[in-house]
Amino acid sequence: MKNEKFKIKGIKKGDKAMVMSGDDRKKVGKILKVLFKENKAVVEGLNLVKRHLRPKRQGEKGQIVAKALPIRLSNLLLMCPSCGKPTRRAFKILKGGKKVRMCKKCKSEI
Repeated sequence: MKNEKFKIKGIKKGDKAMVMSGDDRKKVGKILKVLFKENKAVVEGLNLVKRHLRPKRQGEKGQIVAKALPIRLSNLLLMCPSCGKPTRRAFKILKGGKKVRMCKKCKSEI
């Protein structure tokens, strides 16, 4: 994983994404954090695991907490806000030289 030659870009914090494979297949969630060095993203409410926490002080009870683990970016599809469908992303360069993400299905800006 450390020797990967390419990095997947075009997914940002706050986007909605659908998981393509695994236990959470076809589920949609909001991206909370993108880890570009690891090529992964944390999606809200998906890929949850339970962690057991010890009590920190005397008299306090331990807890079981659900935590979202990162998912590989290659297993995520961006959800288009205008058409509402999972889509691949394309990039379009505007006249001012600004690079904008674009939906491949409905050709609208994301």
